[in-house]
Amino acid sequence: MFGILRRAAPRLTRNFFTCHHASNIPATSKTTRRLLGSSATCRSGDGILSKPPTVFSLTNLSSSLKSGGKTRVKIFPETSNKSVAYWLLGSAASVFGIVVFGGLTRLTESGLSITEWRPVTGSLPPRDAADWDAEFAKYRSSPEFKLLNPHMTLDEFKSIYYMEWTHRIWGRLVGISFLLPAAYFIARRKVSAPMAGKIVGIAGLIGFQGFLGWWMVKSGLKDDLFAPGSHPRVSQYRLTAHLGTAFLCYTAMLWNGLSILREHKLLANPQTALRLFDHLKSPGLRVFRRSVGALAVLVFCTAMSGGLVAGLDAGLIYNEFPYMGTGLTPPKSELFSDFYSHTPDKSDIWWRNALENPSLVQLDHRILATTTFTSVMGLWAYTKLSPTLKKLLPAACRKGMHGVVGFVCLQVALGISTLLYLVPLPLASAHQAGSLALLSSVIILGGRTWVPRRAARLIQQRLAHSRPVLPKR
Repeated sequence: MFGILRRAAPRLTRNFFTCHHASNIPATSKTTRRLLGSSATCRSGDGILSKPPTVFSLTNLSSSLKSGGKTRVKIFPETSNKSVAYWLLGSAASVFGIVVFGGLTRLTESGLSITEWRPVTGSLPPRDAADWDAEFAKYRSSPEFKLLNPHMTLDEFKSIYYMEWTHRIWGRLVGISFLLPAAYFIARRKVSAPMAGKIVGIAGLIGFQGFLGWWMVKSGLKDDLFAPGSHPRVSQYRLTAHLGTAFLCYTAMLWNGLSILREHKLLANPQTALRLFDHLKSPGLRVFRRSVGALAVLVFCTAMSGGLVAGLDAGLIYNEFPYMGTGLTPPKSELFSDFYSHTPDKSDIWWRNALENPSLVQLDHRILATTTFTSVMGLWAYTKLSPTLKKLLPAACRKGMHGVVGFVCLQVALGISTLLYLVPLPLASAHQAGSLALLSSVIILGGRTWVPRRAARLIQQRLAHSRPVLPKR
């Protein structure tokens, strides 16, 4: 190959093609030359290097892959940097805050104050009186102003405008503070390959969340999306979709951030981690581990039913507990009313009442909340009464279970208080935050209970490499 390069570039000096590393090494024997062959030698002025320094090239990589070799070029590291974990947890905290603030925006009926979607030019509020008059004129043409706030003044409009504007700006900040660091961490190879894919997925979910936000607001600006003369509100379907996507974003950020920190902690002490994995893989913990996963799904579904309650203002009826009127449930004719059916054969009466009838929607939320509370307390009793779990359940899982019990009791108290006091702003906001806090506690418990397969594989590899190789006799 050196001869070809000399002929292709005659102006270059011979010293450029000289293996200077080999010039200081004595010549090898003829036997070595025969064993290595002429293609594996590097000539110098003093002798022949038995084997030239390894040269990496795309040709070598291609031939290695074609020949089925085990050579692999790893673009991403095996483990993600701890800074990525802290960034994900900080992003999760920001999403937690915007979910709570979004609930306040809805409770103060500020969500429909901005009637346009301008991702770039809408980043700044009105600057002078003319701009404020223009924005107020747009709001006066909306159904909410005509039917609900016909006597609103400009100063009152400014208060609800700033609520919605802050919510939108916060959403943009969430997106920017995630996308830019994500690009940096991936470009600088500070994340593992699986984590890079997850981060890209979360980024896409954030963008989809922004689209859902405007899609939801748009539903409250058209008269044909709600019954004539009724209270102008956004679609409860779109509100729940918007809320559910925010919950998924938060859960993904929290789970992956905690996973990175846990992975680093386990890799710091592989022997202890291996014993912990053997402990968690015990068949006696299988029921508990699956129960925690089912509990997370149940908490999420209960929170989404709460989104339907909020979208329909169903918390403003039957403000008593545990009764609903004269009994535990309203009459069947009220729960499955023909009023909500849109087909002549009434085939949609079941699902439309379940999603659009405020009475049945509130009853469904009560049932799901009661089921969640009962499930948590049952799982906690299982950890206390089962001899197997007493022996096998790690201390971290016990503490996590206690945290779940505390949050579910707090959430039930907030929910009942919100209902009894006709949905006051502080209690309703705290109740929404409590649902996300309860889900967080279940996610943390799951992270302590489930066995991370990738971390287990990395630990086994490290232990295998650290074992001393005994010399052959």
